[in-house]
Amino acid sequence: MSLQFIIAVTLFYSLLLFLVAYIAEQRVRAGRAGILHSPVVYTLSLSVYCTAWTFYGAVGSAARNGLEFITIYLGPTLVFIGWWWFLRRLVRTGRREQITSIADLLSSRYGKSTSIGVVVTLIALLGATPYIALQLQSLTLSLTVFTQNTDMVAEHMADTPSWTQTTALIVAIGLATFTIMFGTRNLNASERHEGVVTAIAIEALVKLTSLVAVGVAVVYWILSTPVSLEAPLAQLSGKASPFDQRWITLTFLSGFAIICLPRMFQVIVVENRDDRQLALASWAFPTYLFLMCLFVLPIALFGLSTLPATANPDLFVLTVPLSQGQTLLAGFAFLGGFSSATSMVIMAALALSTMVSNNIVLPLWLKISGPAIYASEDLRRLTLNSRRISIILILSLGYLYFRATGGSSALAAIGLIAFLGVAQVLPALAGGLLWRGATKAGALSGVITGSLIWLYSSFLPSFEGGLLLSPAILETGLFGLSWLKPTALFGANIADPLVHASFWSLGLNSLVFVLVSCFSRQGALERFQAYIFVYQRPREHYQRAYQNPSSVHELLALSQRIIGRRAASQLFREAARAQGKSGGLPDPTNEFTDSLERQFSAVVGAATAHALFAQMTSDRTVSVSQLVALADESAQVRAYSQQLEEKSAELETAADQLRAANMQLLQLGQQRDNFLSQVSHELRTPMASIRSFAEILQQSQTEDAEQRAHFASIIHDESIRLTKLLDNILEISFLESGHAKLDIQSVKLEAIFSRAQLALDALIRDSGAQIAINMPLDSVTLTTDADRLLQVVINLFSNAIKHNDKSVPEITVSSQQIGTGKQAKLLIQIRDNGPGIADEQRERIFEKFARITPTNSKSGVGLGLAISAQMIANLKGDLRLRESASGCLFEIILPVNLSDDMPNDMPDDMPGSEADGAADISAHPEQA
Repeated sequence: MSLQFIIAVTLFYSLLLFLVAYIAEQRVRAGRAGILHSPVVYTLSLSVYCTAWTFYGAVGSAARNGLEFITIYLGPTLVFIGWWWFLRRLVRTGRREQITSIADLLSSRYGKSTSIGVVVTLIALLGATPYIALQLQSLTLSLTVFTQNTDMVAEHMADTPSWTQTTALIVAIGLATFTIMFGTRNLNASERHEGVVTAIAIEALVKLTSLVAVGVAVVYWILSTPVSLEAPLAQLSGKASPFDQRWITLTFLSGFAIICLPRMFQVIVVENRDDRQLALASWAFPTYLFLMCLFVLPIALFGLSTLPATANPDLFVLTVPLSQGQTLLAGFAFLGGFSSATSMVIMAALALSTMVSNNIVLPLWLKISGPAIYASEDLRRLTLNSRRISIILILSLGYLYFRATGGSSALAAIGLIAFLGVAQVLPALAGGLLWRGATKAGALSGVITGSLIWLYSSFLPSFEGGLLLSPAILETGLFGLSWLKPTALFGANIADPLVHASFWSLGLNSLVFVLVSCFSRQGALERFQAYIFVYQRPREHYQRAYQNPSSVHELLALSQRIIGRRAASQLFREAARAQGKSGGLPDPTNEFTDSLERQFSAVVGAATAHALFAQMTSDRTVSVSQLVALADESAQVRAYSQQLEEKSAELETAADQLRAANMQLLQLGQQRDNFLSQVSHELRTPMASIRSFAEILQQSQTEDAEQRAHFASIIHDESIRLTKLLDNILEISFLESGHAKLDIQSVKLEAIFSRAQLALDALIRDSGAQIAINMPLDSVTLTTDADRLLQVVINLFSNAIKHNDKSVPEITVSSQQIGTGKQAKLLIQIRDNGPGIADEQRERIFEKFARITPTNSKSGVGLGLAISAQMIANLKGDLRLRESASGCLFEIILPVNLSDDMPNDMPDDMPGSEADGAADISAHPEQA
């Protein structure tokens, strides 16, 4: 297969990716996203983790180091399975806060700080630059396979073809063009790129199927041809054993690189739409990684056994098929490697350009331009152009790094160097999401400390003395001090350079982060951001530090320049409707300006958006460096405001108390009027009867003695009824006033119930009622007013018999003592099997003149239970109606020794009562 044919196929494949991305964007704009927003496409886009380093380099790693290649796949698998809860928290935070990059997340968490955004962006650039160079190197090396004899593709070629540098430049230009076309065509408020993600999903399928195809073919060749694998197996068995220091380090780095790498943060967090996508990816992405590494070892073993010892193991995926005459399969494998390299470069350039634009270019432009930036129509264009230029610069840096290393063996460890570099943000990231006490000073100090050690001990030594660090420094240490030797810092005897650099950079990073956070102070805005990030709280109660917003028209003008005229107009219309307006613009309330700031954050980043609003809502220019100081000052203002609010709350409480007292007086007046009305009504009835029959007797000429005796009997009965009514009214008045005299004496409970049954003997015999007393009456002695307690018991028994619809009324009495000594109380329960009453009438049974029975009932005037309740209250006790499955249940709670003058402070639920667990409550209507 000729090089020209490979290039033609590659160009056709690239054009196909352009077409796929274009169609995907058009479908999304037309509202027909369909499968493009599915969890499957999201999961496939995560394959951007599998770069050319894993596609080609995994086989090379297996050939050189045995099973060590598994760590690159094991780390992400453990994170997606074991740390899925952390990924979900990260993704939800990103969606809620409209996060655009990992630098934006850290900037937003730590008080919307521009400084930490700049530091993280620079680290990401340093880490991604050699990684991009590695992709260019893999593409040029893979192309050389098709221009030379397979046996000549050695691991350390003396001379690389001169055209490889030109090829790398052309590839870099093509990738920059694709990224600019589909990543920066417009400013999307959500910062999602459906076209790019769809193209990457297609590339994910191509690289997986091509690698699996080569693996299946190799297994077939191993089984069908007499190939001896004993020698390569023996060779690999002597390599580094699993679970040593290097294994643990590699697993750790690869696991958390999937969170910290800018391109992985872009696809995992920024491109995520809902939890369903992450839920599928939690098991589907580890499955994808498993399939990617399934045939790595067979390919490595077959290459070691069939190809010359000088052959480059990194290219076994291509050279093994070519050695077996399978040129089409090799060409398909090349497309897989091409997909791996290009998808990584595209997404990395896209993520990094957003970081550079939002965290470096725009803050600088804002600081230089000041208020003039709001009058400019070029703000939106500036954002787009800064990203486009950033993409070109990022790919140029990758190409220059490739040229500087010259394709030497220094590129062999580039992937791990990049992993370690971006891992320096891990302590600040994890601490920011899980530890409320993490501060900006701690995060910034930790990241800078770890990054400097990483640069000195890992990144710069990768140039092998060609950049900043001379060979002498690499050999003897800085200033000739052995403890400053890049590969043996502080005299540590760690043989593996990667383990050494990881230990010191991440270890000191974490230590400095924790210590500085413990001894530094958070500003007001930083404390608020920490609260919502750690506790995942909404922003409803957030009060902005800037309470002097500009005209809403200026906000609209600025919104149009950032998120576009159509999107801004729609946003303002929806906000106006939410405020209850039928038209026009919304009021610039705190809630609206806060939501608008988050919309800006989705385009220009949290720090820049906050700086824009800081200037927009103040009368003077506020520099980005002054934001935290302003937040602290606002905290003092809010503290004083809180004091005023407390005073206002006290005045409001006093006013509420006055209103409640006034309402109580009104209620008492109403009760008085109702009472007088009820009394007059009840008195008028018997008096009318007395008057009527007296007039009949006075005017009657009848000599019938029997009739005259009947009329006199009616007058006598009504007089007795009137006398009882007046006695009851007088009784309840004395009881309510607290002037009732008590005859305190010691009495046995047995005597009370015996006298009650004797008093109601006729009623009990006529009704056939049965009274069961389930307690040892002779053992219970009370010090109380026996007559008043007897009166209450008689009234409850009488009600239970008179208003019972059963053929045999049943009354059950029980009691128990609660507490000991002076706190002792007696609980008496009187239960019947009557019909009960409706729930809505329960609260009226202790009211005066409350008759719940039908209106044609003539027994009583409704004072019996009211008098009973007042009697028990005068005895320092409580009369209650409790829930019961059937009939009703009254409880009398009394102090055992009233002479101790115990306070009437019984709780609502006494132990031993049956208030809990009953069904509908019912009670007898009281009839005196």
